[in-house]
Amino acid sequence: MSDLSAALALPVSSQQSVVTEKKPIRWLAISIALVFLLLFLVLPLVVVFVEAFRRGLEGFLAAFQEADALAAIRLTMTVAAIAVPLNVVFGLMASWAIAKFEFKGKSLLITLIDLPFSVSPVVSGLIYLLLFGAQGLFGPWLMAHGIKIAFALPGIVLATIFVTFPFVARQLIPLMQEQGTAEEEAALTLGASGWRTFLKVTLPNIKWGLLYGVLLCNARAMGEFGAVSVVSGHIRGLTNTIPLHVEILYNEYNFVAAFAVSSLLAGLALVTLALKSFLEWRHGADLASGTHR
Repeated sequence: MSDLSAALALPVSSQQSVVTEKKPIRWLAISIALVFLLLFLVLPLVVVFVEAFRRGLEGFLAAFQEADALAAIRLTMTVAAIAVPLNVVFGLMASWAIAKFEFKGKSLLITLIDLPFSVSPVVSGLIYLLLFGAQGLFGPWLMAHGIKIAFALPGIVLATIFVTFPFVARQLIPLMQEQGTAEEEAALTLGASGWRTFLKVTLPNIKWGLLYGVLLCNARAMGEFGAVSVVSGHIRGLTNTIPLHVEILYNEYNFVAAFAVSSLLAGLALVTLALKSFLEWRHGADLASGTHR
């Protein structure tokens, strides 16, 4: 047995600690991390909710009674309802192809999936504007046929899909690669069809990773600002999502309404964090047990 194997075989109490720093140094590092979290994460969230309720519950609810605020909420929900399912379909197909098969252009596909992480959202929005805007590449043809993409719902959806489509795929690709193809091959050998194998074997094995990716994708879709800001045109009541509506309210010095509407996104962030922690715990437990289910 090698030295490493022998060390791992020892009980935890008898293993030499890998932490060599002294306690004051460890406490200093922990304190710095906690102060950083309090200043840059906890404190801003507290300020959002405090300012949102500065005029009481009545003032808070009044912010959501405006037609523009309701339109922004409806548009945000509509965009997320379109973009997230499409990204789920793409993420499943891309991760399944990358993890289960070998083909030419595989590395290029992985690079393209990561592209939105390296491109500024503002730049991606500008690209769609240059393609589908009135002076864009396809703009004159679209206008001649009465099709409106830029400064309308289709443009907002396209920009949102672009900035969010890596999330599902990036969660599933390493998970599928780790699981391999043994179970799928066994199912096919026993006579199961490809579709049945996917539904009964592949999908159950990745359900927690899929839910995790959907959660992150939805949070980013509802909170996206840069790309949507470029392609939306900032038309109040028509093309403003929640982040854009918050910007307008803040610029108009309507701070209570701005923070009240912002509290929706802050609440979404807290819910996302809670669900994210739960999925990480559940998925981690499945990995530890070796079931992946």
